[in-house]
Amino acid sequence: MSGMDLTPPLTLWRCPACEQEHATRLARPHTPFHSCRAMAGLSTPYVPAGVPAEHRRIEREDYVGGELVQTDGDGRPVMSIVTVRDDGQDCTVFAPTARVEAKGHS
Repeated sequence: MSGMDLTPPLTLWRCPACEQEHATRLARPHTPFHSCRAMAGLSTPYVPAGVPAEHRRIEREDYVGGELVQTDGDGRPVMSIVTVRDDGQDCTVFAPTARVEAKGHS
């Protein structure tokens, strides 16, 4: 009787913006992220190694007001990173957080 190899497959990743590389061994679907120096420190997804892709940082163009928004390392508010590939695109969204102040009853 021969044994079966249950080791999850090795997946190689790279970042098209900063060229950083990464490897994982997970059986489930996943996409690792990293703090990308080319995206001013934003949490940016890797793409499978060998897949031609491009990351585009999309800055917020509306008024920020009192919302808590994601800013990049340069202090600019960013709403998303779009990953463009030959077969489509993905979007990592940095949703703003609303703030509420609770006041005591008198």
